[in-house]
Amino acid sequence: MIIDIPGFVENILQRLSDNGYEAYLVGGCIRDILMGRSPKDWDITTSAMPDEVLKAFYDKRVVATGERYGTVTVIYQEGKAEVTTFRSEGAYSDGRHPDWVRFEKSIEEDLSRRDFTINSIAWNQGEGLIDPFGGIKDIGQGLIRTVGNPEDRFREDGLRMIRAVRFAANLGFSIDKLTLTAVEQLAGMIGMISAERVREELFKILIGPNPSYGIKTMLEAGLIKFVLPEILATVGFEQNNPHHDKDVFEHTLCVLEQTPDTLHIRLAALFHDAGKPYSYTLDDEGIGHFYGHNEKGAEIAVKALKRLRCSNKIIKQVALLVDYHMRHYRSNERSKLKRLIGEIGKENIFDLLSLQKADAMCKKKQKLIAAAAEMESTVRDIIIKNEPVNIEDLAINGDDLKHIGFKPGVQMGEILNELLNCVIEEPGLNKKESLIHIAQTKCTGQITD
Repeated sequence: MIIDIPGFVENILQRLSDNGYEAYLVGGCIRDILMGRSPKDWDITTSAMPDEVLKAFYDKRVVATGERYGTVTVIYQEGKAEVTTFRSEGAYSDGRHPDWVRFEKSIEEDLSRRDFTINSIAWNQGEGLIDPFGGIKDIGQGLIRTVGNPEDRFREDGLRMIRAVRFAANLGFSIDKLTLTAVEQLAGMIGMISAERVREELFKILIGPNPSYGIKTMLEAGLIKFVLPEILATVGFEQNNPHHDKDVFEHTLCVLEQTPDTLHIRLAALFHDAGKPYSYTLDDEGIGHFYGHNEKGAEIAVKALKRLRCSNKIIKQVALLVDYHMRHYRSNERSKLKRLIGEIGKENIFDLLSLQKADAMCKKKQKLIAAAAEMESTVRDIIIKNEPVNIEDLAINGDDLKHIGFKPGVQMGEILNELLNCVIEEPGLNKKESLIHIAQTKCTGQITD
């Protein structure tokens, strides 16, 4: 098989070989090439020690990205590659780094310490493909299988359990039966892994091409309990929708699939109905409602994302979308939509509409789907026409009001809000002269003598 690689990668391999060292492309880049995909990263494993790699590339920029663990990054103008010394390693007791690293002498020993067979394939020009654990066959069968005993691999590093799900979901593969059984048995080990490492794997699942498969597989493997316990209450909880028989969890999976692959929107989709199990009430006629489930869902999302040590920016974005996902859901009133834009900001409005549209599609209510599309069209028109949506958009400000005799403070704020209400209803009034006239005629009692 012809392995087509960039010139700078070929040069790195050749230079290591010319200096008397073994060197191979390894891991995800080889897997991707065999699957007809373009690798995002280039990884090379070599018999050269880190200091020897530094000497071999004396004329290039080399960054010691993990020299303690045998890794340096060689940087060319065309790109970069991580170069790692053949190694084996111990367990990850701190959830982030191996307890020990031992540099090895052969490519076979290096491949034997890797996680999955599909990532344990090496190649160089002289020897071709090296596949001691059947990774090529597993790629052909679409199978995620550990190298050797799955319990041993997961006890070395429990994060590999989520990585198994991530590779399955993002590549469209299934998980080998013995591997999946080991995940089910050892799922509790996730509690020993740092929140940051768990978060990054979860996020890669969520923004991948098949997030619902990933989340559903995490549930089936027993991982949800330890990664996203807040979602468990939605499993089996009735959606209370006569149009379909999906529970809240299944509805959530559907919404995940319908949203764009933007992290904070996918996270909002994941939590948008998480408050329903805690908000179900019956009215006087015995009809069930989920009053306030959006506020409860936002609260749940904040708690979960803080536990996963997410950035404040992500937490705020997700909480906002979850909290507002029911606002003006069935309304295409232009004035109401302008007030909504003013409340959440132009930078968030289309993310909210994406979530609402996905929610409507998964409820299978044609009126909701049509309303969501109409709302998006109206919002685009409002923004294109630059119609005022907040006080900053007014053709008048506090200084202008002071010049005509209004008192500063709370009263002035009330006047500005009143003027905003006027121009929201009639955008043509947003002229300085018109607004001064309105202020003077409506609020003469607040002008100083």
